[in-house]
Amino acid sequence: MADTILTDAVAATAFRRLIAHLQHRTDVQNIDLMGTAGFCRNCLADWIAEADGAITRDEAREIVHGMPFAEWKAKHQGEATPEQIARMKESVAKNADTH
Repeated sequence: MADTILTDAVAATAFRRLIAHLQHRTDVQNIDLMGTAGFCRNCLADWIAEADGAITRDEAREIVHGMPFAEWKAKHQGEATPEQIARMKESVAKNADTH
């Protein structure tokens, strides 16, 4: 039903805002996004690459992160704790029905 109500223009605007928000909130680790929402910046980049076969995963990650992933990782990504990994695994397990 959402696809019939949500226009491409509205979806694109909301998507761009999500990207800008994630680029701004570098304090939020990907592992924490995975543990809470079951997806992270890298997942979003993978979805972009899958939706547009001409964009590579690396190019999509640069779009989402606002810089090459290796640079973003060096600047903003810390080492995951065992607790973060456990939350992520539990959260990602809930995704089985969405793929």
